[in-house]
Amino acid sequence: MKDRIKEQSIIFFEKKGFSETSIQDIVEALNVTKGTFYYYYSSKEQLLMEIHKEYIDDLLQRQQKIIDSGESQNAKLKGIIHLLISDIARNGDSGKVFFREMRHLADENATEIKKRREQFRLNIEEVIREGAKKGEFKQRLQPDITALAVLGMTNWTYQWFNTAGELTADELAEQYSSIILDGINMRNGG
Repeated sequence: MKDRIKEQSIIFFEKKGFSETSIQDIVEALNVTKGTFYYYYSSKEQLLMEIHKEYIDDLLQRQQKIIDSGESQNAKLKGIIHLLISDIARNGDSGKVFFREMRHLADENATEIKKRREQFRLNIEEVIREGAKKGEFKQRLQPDITALAVLGMTNWTYQWFNTAGELTADELAEQYSSIILDGINMRNGG
């Protein structure tokens, strides 16, 4: 039931927004009582926090597997790009809630999520830094700015990407990878 509440909440939060969704909306859609909701969650904000934690923790875990893969930094960065785009395609509603509704978290919870999001960004910076050190990427790159560019490009995808559109998630990730990696690879001048 806890997962069903979370899944239904994500649907409502994506369609109506966090503020416009009531606990009553959620429980009516599931044909349960508010008591059932409160058995699992103390508040709607606690539910939103759990959605955020699960989303970023899953991304961090999968990103770490890519980083630990032993592949080149080029392959790692491409893997992270694919991770982000495939996740948006697979978990579109959760992604929208994650990117759009964080402002509704209490300060303490928002700080905790921001730290995790920052860790994801710092991991990308390190891949870029290592790639430059190993001669895979251009030396003059600023890893922080480059990581923000990667995240800006990929994270905005949730706003417009349509899984039924002309591009698959893999095709889009390949296009993004080409744009990014062709711009930073050493083989393209440096």
